[in-house]
Amino acid sequence: MLSQMLVFLLETMLNLFSLALLLRFYMQLLRAPYRNPLSQFLIAATDFMVRPARKIIPSFRGMDMPTLVLAWLTKLAMLAGVLMLQGYNFSSSAGIAAGGLSLLALVEIIKTTLYIFMVAIIIQAILSWINPYSPLAPLLDSFTRPILGAIRGRVPPIGNVDLSPLFVLIIIQLLLFMVARSETEIARLF
Repeated sequence: MLSQMLVFLLETMLNLFSLALLLRFYMQLLRAPYRNPLSQFLIAATDFMVRPARKIIPSFRGMDMPTLVLAWLTKLAMLAGVLMLQGYNFSSSAGIAAGGLSLLALVEIIKTTLYIFMVAIIIQAILSWINPYSPLAPLLDSFTRPILGAIRGRVPPIGNVDLSPLFVLIIIQLLLFMVARSETEIARLF
């Protein structure tokens, strides 16, 4: 019982922190507006780790690699902590466990990224119907413009209805199926 509660707390806290790091990474990568409450919150919540990491991990071609690496390390720590709380013995196969956990953390980052974009597209579609001039609109537009723009060039509007969010959501769902398949294959190592 105590073990399950600790696993729940560990997963919740580290997944939320990893999500905050990933959101910060993508907001910087996609040049999202800096002056909005979400950006300010993410910077305040993650700066205590990102600033020192920037002294060690360099950026790469304009990408904030320290933030991305910290998100991956957070996922890695969460997976290792959960396995330790569940009684997994790392000493028997430390190399395989380290490699498997590293891959599994990468798959978790990819899965979280897909969910971030899925939720952003859904919220943007709903806001476009309810309140297109919401303060969140520029932020969501900067998040979804690169993805939706690629589809909008290939799928024209039908009767002035933009179907690109629907096609992107279908593609994301298919990608999530592939990610789940690879996740189960990697999880078989444990």
